[in-house]
Amino acid sequence: MPTETFEFQVEARQLLQLMIHSVYSNKDVFLRELVSNASDALDKLRLGKLREDSLDADVSDLHIRIDVDKDARTLTVRDNGIGMSYDEVGQLIGTIANSGTAKFLQELREAKDAAGAEGLIGQFGVGFYSGFMVADEVTLVTRRAGESRGTRWSSRGEGTYTLETVDDVPQGTSVTLHLKPADPENQLHDYTSPWKIREIIKRYSDFVTWPIRMAPDGSDTAGESDEAPEPETLNSMKALWARSREEVTDEEYHELYKHIGHDWRDPLETIRLQAEGTFEYQALLFIPAHAPHDLFTRDFTRGVQLYAKRVFIMDDCEALLPPYLRFVKGVVDAADLSLNVSREILQQDRHIEMMRRRLTKKVLSTVKDMMTKDKDRYATFWREFGTVLKEGLVTDSESREAILAVASFASTHHDTEPTTLKQYVERMKDDQDDIYYLTGESRQSIENSPHMEAFRDRGIEVLLLTDPVDEVWADAVDEFEGKKLRSVAKGQIDLDAKDDDASDEERQGQSEEYAGLLGWMGEQLDEDIKEVRLSSRLTVSPACVVSDAQDLTPALENMYRAMGQEVPRAKRILELNPDHRLVKGLNQAYKEGGEGTGLAETAELLYGLAVLAEGGQPKEPARFVKLMADRLERAI
Repeated sequence: MPTETFEFQVEARQLLQLMIHSVYSNKDVFLRELVSNASDALDKLRLGKLREDSLDADVSDLHIRIDVDKDARTLTVRDNGIGMSYDEVGQLIGTIANSGTAKFLQELREAKDAAGAEGLIGQFGVGFYSGFMVADEVTLVTRRAGESRGTRWSSRGEGTYTLETVDDVPQGTSVTLHLKPADPENQLHDYTSPWKIREIIKRYSDFVTWPIRMAPDGSDTAGESDEAPEPETLNSMKALWARSREEVTDEEYHELYKHIGHDWRDPLETIRLQAEGTFEYQALLFIPAHAPHDLFTRDFTRGVQLYAKRVFIMDDCEALLPPYLRFVKGVVDAADLSLNVSREILQQDRHIEMMRRRLTKKVLSTVKDMMTKDKDRYATFWREFGTVLKEGLVTDSESREAILAVASFASTHHDTEPTTLKQYVERMKDDQDDIYYLTGESRQSIENSPHMEAFRDRGIEVLLLTDPVDEVWADAVDEFEGKKLRSVAKGQIDLDAKDDDASDEERQGQSEEYAGLLGWMGEQLDEDIKEVRLSSRLTVSPACVVSDAQDLTPALENMYRAMGQEVPRAKRILELNPDHRLVKGLNQAYKEGGEGTGLAETAELLYGLAVLAEGGQPKEPARFVKLMADRLERAI
C-alpha cells in the first residue's frame, strides 16, 4: 500500500502544540511513558498467548530495549510485545479517541506549577505524545503478533501524520525519536547519554517486571555481530510488593502508585499484606489522596492488578475488592492461581473470594488505624471517600460492623466536627435507648425541620445525614452496639414518656379533646394520609408529616423510581401539635360545627404546610397557592 497522509483531529493538533512548545520543569517523563506503553504491550502479549495457545507469537524472551544513535541523535524504545495492526495504529495513535482530551487540555493550560503540568502527562491516554516534547519527529514501526506485515507511522507534530504498510518488521513496536538539540537552560537534556537514560529508568521504571535493556555504551546493538557486548539490564525487575519494607523507600512506593493509579499525587496511605500458609499471596494497595472526578460514574474503572507468580493476569480485577472500595489501587500477586483461567472462572475462584475478604478487612482496619492515630489523614479520607464507603453498609453485611466503626457523621453535638457512632453512644443520656438521625438535602434544612424541635429542646443529639446513600443504608442498618438506629421522622416517638412533668392523664386528656378533629381530618385527607394523630416531637410548628416505622421515606421512594424500580407510594401520617394556637383554633372551630368548605380548606393548607416544612411539594401546587392567596386576602 502507498504512503497515506492524514490530518490530526483538532484536539490532537492542539495537544501536540502544547506538548512541543510548553516548557516543563522535567521533560524526562517522555521515557517513562514510552516504557510504560511497551510494558503494557508485553503484558497483553503474554496474556493473549495464555488465552490462545495457537497465537503465532514468540514469548520466549519478552523485553524492552533502548537504542541510541549519538551521530543521528535518535533514541528508540523497542518491545517485542503484542504490536498493532494498521487500523489500530490509525485509531490509537493518529487520533485521540477519548472524551477526557478536552479536560486534559484545559488542565494543562491551567496548571499553575511545573510539577502539576508534569503530572498531567500520561493522563487520558496521551502518554505517547509526550515524545514530541523532546523530538522534532517521531516514527513508529509495529507489527501485531500473528500478522505478517507491519505498519509505519510518522509525524513531525505539525498537524499531519503518514501511514504505510511495510514488510520485514519484527513482532512488537519500536518508537524512534529524532531528538531536538540539547538545551540545558530549558531542561532539555541529552537523551543520547547512557547515564541520563539509566537515571530515568531507575527513577521511573525500576519496578517494571520486564527487562529493560541497553548496550553498555548506549549505542544501537541492532544487527551487530555475536561478539558485541551483552546489553545491560537497567531495571531491577524485582516487584516492590515482593521486597521487604526496609528495602523500599516511600518514594518508590509512590512512583508505583502513580504508574498503576494514573495519578500525579502521592497516595494517602500504603497498605502491605503478605499471606502465607496453604494459599500464599502478596498485596500492595494504595488509598489515593483525592477522589477521581468519575468515581460515581458507570464507566469508572475499578479493581487492582492481578498477577500470578509475577505473571500478569488482569489489569482491573474487580473481584478482588467490593465496589464500595473501588477507589483503592494496587497489585495482588498470588502464588497458586491457574494461569489459563478465563475471567468468568476467575470470578468464581475460591482463592479470589478468600483474598477479597482478607483485603477488604485489611483496608478497613487501616482506615480505623488512621482514625485513631492520624485524625487529619482520616479526615481527608472520609471527606474524599466517605460517601462511597457507606455503600458497603447496604451491600456488604459481613463487613457492616467494621464500616460502622470507621464511619463519621455530622451531628447536632458540634457545628463542624463530625462524630463516630461510638462517640455518640458514649454521650447518650442515661434514659436514652436509641441513636437518632434525620436525613435531608443539607445540614441547614435538617436543623430547621419541625421533626427536630423536641429533640433540640431536650438536648438530645441527632445525626444529620445529607448524602443520598444515607437514605438507603440508614433504612437497612438496624443497630450499633445494641442501640437501635431510629429516624426522628418515622414511627411514633414519645419523648415525654420518661418526663416527670408529663402524665398519662394529661396525654389521655389531650387525646379525648382532639379525638373528633383527628377523625374528621383523617376523612378529609384520606387520599394522602393514613392517619392523623397528636405529636410529641413538635414544640413550635403546628404540624409535620412522618412515615410509618416500616415504610420507605419519600426520598427513598423517589430514588428507587429514578433507578427504574417502581415502588408503591406509601401514605404518610400527619401529626398535630396540640399546644399550637392554629391547631387549638382549628379544634375549636370544628367543635362549633365548622365542618364546611372553609374548615376543610384549612385542614388541606395545614397538611400542605407540613409537607413544605420537610422539603416536599404539595400534590397540587397551583391549588395550594390559590388557597393560601385567598386566606391572605381575607386576612388583610
